[in-house]
Amino acid sequence: MNLEIAHLRGLYLSGKLSPAELVQKLDAQIGTQDDRHIWIRRLSLDEMMVYADQLANKNPADLPLYGIPFAVKDNIDLAGILTTAGCPEYAYLPEKSAYVVQQLIDAGAIPVGKTNLDQFATGLVGTRSPYGACQNSFDPAYISGGSSSGSAVSVALGLVSFSLGTDTAGSGRVPAAFNNLVGLKPSCGLLSTSGVVPACRTLDCVSIFALTAKDAETVLASAQGFDEDDPYSREPLPTETKLKPAFTFGVPKLEQLAFFENPETPGLFQEAIAQLKALGGKAVEIDFEPFLATARLLYEGPWVAERYAAIQDFFESHAEAIFPVTRQIIGGAVKFSAADTYRAMYKLKAMQRKCAGVWDDVDIIVTPTAGTLYKIDEVNADPVRCNSNLGYYTNFMNLLDLSAVAIPTGFQKNGLPFGITVCAPAFSDMKLLDLANQVQQKSAKKLGATQLPFTQH
Repeated sequence: MNLEIAHLRGLYLSGKLSPAELVQKLDAQIGTQDDRHIWIRRLSLDEMMVYADQLANKNPADLPLYGIPFAVKDNIDLAGILTTAGCPEYAYLPEKSAYVVQQLIDAGAIPVGKTNLDQFATGLVGTRSPYGACQNSFDPAYISGGSSSGSAVSVALGLVSFSLGTDTAGSGRVPAAFNNLVGLKPSCGLLSTSGVVPACRTLDCVSIFALTAKDAETVLASAQGFDEDDPYSREPLPTETKLKPAFTFGVPKLEQLAFFENPETPGLFQEAIAQLKALGGKAVEIDFEPFLATARLLYEGPWVAERYAAIQDFFESHAEAIFPVTRQIIGGAVKFSAADTYRAMYKLKAMQRKCAGVWDDVDIIVTPTAGTLYKIDEVNADPVRCNSNLGYYTNFMNLLDLSAVAIPTGFQKNGLPFGITVCAPAFSDMKLLDLANQVQQKSAKKLGATQLPFTQH
């Protein structure tokens, strides 16, 4: 079933489909098997029908997401459904949905379920979950990417039209790259984090996975909104919504690129650069070291203490309930002092100043989203090193207050996808999505891991 938003909207507007019919088809299609460990809690047919019935007397033209099915990462609240953050002992029952989830429901969207994740959103691999390692949508021997693992795979396999993830260090981009999706890591504060279990509260973003950039743009329009109850919510600044026809894009120096012994991805990255040039872009070599130095601060510095602060009471009373590698990472926070934190903040400020200069020369920066893609067995054998490698191009984004979009651009010979990430200063979300749409219009062949063709609009 084609769940692209524009396609479903056309069916609803023509009267050929109703939300009740859609959820019945979806329930049958998804079934009860979950071999890829996508779901922590799927809504029953009766539970989905409650949302569908609320749309029965409403005009599809009045609601931008009328009858559009979506999934929610299970560190984001959905009223009446347990939030586990990937840890059953931590679970609680929220009385109301997270602000961003309610925005989507108010726009007509229908929740389908809560998705698997790296526990407490700590990881980029999708294997750190007591609910099972979430498997890649193209090949179950490979990782899905994390921490928003189930959110990405549910979209890629055509089970929902879009999903919500979170992104602190790359969790909304790495799974997109590994599953042939668009992944929007919006500007910090553009989407409310009220009702989201924090990872690093000062850096957390709610992210969007979609089959196309146009779908991501449609979801963003409904999801965003200033939230008085979220102290990190920000009113968007006015900015351009489209890149100028002749744009410049920064590319790291050759010696600063890392592909972790993958023989194919360097060539795929060069092909992606050629795609951007064909769209009118001019490549400019930049010094990427300040960005890499910033990235190292996130896990090597005291920001890991934010993860500890978020669940400190639970960590101290239920340490044995936490996934071993997650416990190791978060437990490492106790070695940092307040003085360490201030020193790291000073260093970050210096890095922010150093990195800011690059925007005098380029409109956007382009990198691989990830240099390689690992098998589940490889990650299990060396979890910290593999995870660190996957964050090479992602960990600096929120520390530098950038917006970013992961774009699928090609495939390895084994059929696994590859993608790039484009980033720019905060509130550049719309122009980055516009560029992502241009790339997809030129090069996309199919939607996610489905056999459905990408259709130009």
